[in-house]
Amino acid sequence: MKPTKTLSGLGALSGLVYSTETGRTCPECRQAKADCRCGRPVPPKGDGVVRVSRETKGRAGKGVTLVKGVQLDEAGLVALGKVLKTACGSGGTVKDGVIEVQGDHCERVVELLKKTQPGWTIKRAGG
Repeated sequence: MKPTKTLSGLGALSGLVYSTETGRTCPECRQAKADCRCGRPVPPKGDGVVRVSRETKGRAGKGVTLVKGVQLDEAGLVALGKVLKTACGSGGTVKDGVIEVQGDHCERVVELLKKTQPGWTIKRAGG
């Protein structure tokens, strides 16, 4: 008789992470991210370098400035995104930990981040 393998550790890994009704959900308490009762914020991942780049792919030729690698929680990203959008005089959004500012504002964003966040390593990525 062979021993059978059990999936006892799978319970912690198999939580619901997205719902069409509420959007992103916490895999532990299964509530919407905004209503999460766990109280443990997920630390952002990255190498500590903030990269600012320009992208047009998938946007019908319209340029967008992307800010990646910012190690802030969701509320901090939204606040920083608002500051950057206001400084550039354009719109934008925060999606999946990436700040998107409409238009080609790479140099302005890099200068602003270097002034306001002196401890961060900020690099201009891409061409």
